[in-house]
Amino acid sequence: MKKHTGVTFQVLVQNYEQGIKWYEILFNREPDFIPHENFAEWEIVKGAWLQVAKGLPTKDNGPLRLGVEDINLERKRLINALNLKIEEVNTREGVPVAWCSFKDPDGNRVGLFQELE
Repeated sequence: MKKHTGVTFQVLVQNYEQGIKWYEILFNREPDFIPHENFAEWEIVKGAWLQVAKGLPTKDNGPLRLGVEDINLERKRLINALNLKIEEVNTREGVPVAWCSFKDPDGNRVGLFQELE
């Protein structure tokens, strides 16, 4: 198998306009690419894209977890900006990552993670 060059992850939203606004707040910016109606993409990090498309969400899709530098700060920002209920930050002995999870308005599972030193 040849080396992979990128990755995409797609979430479906029932109300496209509301879904796009929610993800714009999550990413703190507009989509990077809108190739056609009812479909938008953000390049989260080089070669890794989230696609948001109009459709019927799959139950418990995900999670898509986003790496952040300060999980507590970003968690607080999202709670305030999106009026979210986000679980407390989790850690586990021997695991060098902290994480927390939440859902978008359509039930897609999303989360944050921070690499620990």
